Amino acid sequence: MNPPASCDSRTSEFHRRALEFETRRHFLRQCTTGFGALWLGAQTGVVSAAEVSREAASARDGSQPLAPRPPHFAARAKRVIWLHMAGSPSQLELFEHKPALTKLDGQDCPQSLLEGKRFAFIRGTPKLMGGVHPFHQEKKTGIWVSDRLPHLEQVFDRLCVIHSMTTDQFNHAPAQLLMHTGSPNFGGACAGAWTTYGLGSECENLPGFIVLLSGGRMVDAGKSVWSSGFLPAVHQGVQCRSEGEPVLYLANPPGIDRPLRGAVVNAINTLNQQTYAQVGDPGTLARIAQYEMAFRMQASASDAFDIGQEPPEVHAHYGTEPGRESFANNCLLARRLVERGVRFVQLFDWGWDSHGGGESEGLKEGFVRKCRSVDRPAAALLQDLQRRGLLDDTLVLWGGEFGRTPMRENRGGKQSLFAGRDHHPGAFTMWLAGAGIKSGFEYGATDDIGYNIVENPVAVQDLHATLLHQLGIDHTKLSYPVPGGLQQRLTTVTKTSKVLRDILS
Repeated sequence: MNPPASCDSRTSEFHRRALEFETRRHFLRQCTTGFGALWLGAQTGVVSAAEVSREAASARDGSQPLAPRPPHFAARAKRVIWLHMAGSPSQLELFEHKPALTKLDGQDCPQSLLEGKRFAFIRGTPKLMGGVHPFHQEKKTGIWVSDRLPHLEQVFDRLCVIHSMTTDQFNHAPAQLLMHTGSPNFGGACAGAWTTYGLGSECENLPGFIVLLSGGRMVDAGKSVWSSGFLPAVHQGVQCRSEGEPVLYLANPPGIDRPLRGAVVNAINTLNQQTYAQVGDPGTLARIAQYEMAFRMQASASDAFDIGQEPPEVHAHYGTEPGRESFANNCLLARRLVERGVRFVQLFDWGWDSHGGGESEGLKEGFVRKCRSVDRPAAALLQDLQRRGLLDDTLVLWGGEFGRTPMRENRGGKQSLFAGRDHHPGAFTMWLAGAGIKSGFEYGATDDIGYNIVENPVAVQDLHATLLHQLGIDHTKLSYPVPGGLQQRLTTVTKTSKVLRDILS
């Protein structure tokens, strides 16, 4: 017996309304026969249709997207603080002592160093330029250091200085994207997002991944450097402020008290639960979790971001000024956040692009001020973490997106007014500390003028593999299926990445 016409119309209307909720992501995920994945697997050996099915079968609980998850193996790090100097500080003025370059100061750069190379601004034949600040050996470790870092020098016995970082990007935005997402293109997921995707968070009342900015400007690549990319949106970094409300609109508006705000959140979540029951979109569960997190943050975030609670001696140690945006304030906030269980804290400090085109970009002027603004707080952060027993399981990273040339910049063939250096992807320096990283240790080396790496090159993907390893994650096993069947990873599937075991204690 055929159903009544009214039943057919109700069924059609139900399907029509359900389709309204379908997204492009649903379409790409569900409307595929799998032939693309099979072809890709046959061509690259990277993934098979069976592997995609296993990932789908192990779908996570969308109602608790940040619930703690066990690592693949015993971890040395529970949390990460990444200090990124946007614009890229000159390694030749801070960590690379090159007497031979000093002797060659002012001479024409050999053509052999220029042939086949691309520079952001250098044209013609530039002059070689020695370091503009004096170096000396730190007493405990014997590591050479510039006089621009007197406070950080006091904790050099806790650092692992990598002199042989390399990248294939020489412009800021793609280099920053590569440094943080593993790809120079927009759309990738950053290291912080991968970390919370793999491990969740130990903090219920604050985001698992928090971003803090200083320097007065947004980084060149914008918010994409803390994006979740193709990962669920709940894993993207939450940008907070070190002055004013930590998150805009966190406080209740006039006339709205906390019980009323709670009732509003409950009403919205009820509607979202009904939508999820109809459509089954995991993103709806993520929205519910985010509303609940925002409500809990009203109390927890205000407390965590109130650095005024710290005693005067702590402010003197960091050089903080409550109520102002500064790298110092952000370093103190980073310590307060990780001790409350935040998994990943990312600090971006803008203003390190020392081309020499103006006073603020001069290596003898603006660069000196930038060094002064980060030297004390970075050292204080390490000392504070150690004093509180947090450094043993907190991984701290410091560095930019590439290095600077041993040649003085001559933008358009004309020497810059102030001493400055162009972008140099071939070699740069970063340092790591804590969480099972060797201390008072140097790794890698460059040639006599700091131009080419001659020992232990370290690609950005190697840094990522090492970061995940210290968190107890096998970088080859932490993956996410994207349309087409590819299992994407932070360390990418197109390059061979390695854990830097020589720098592990």
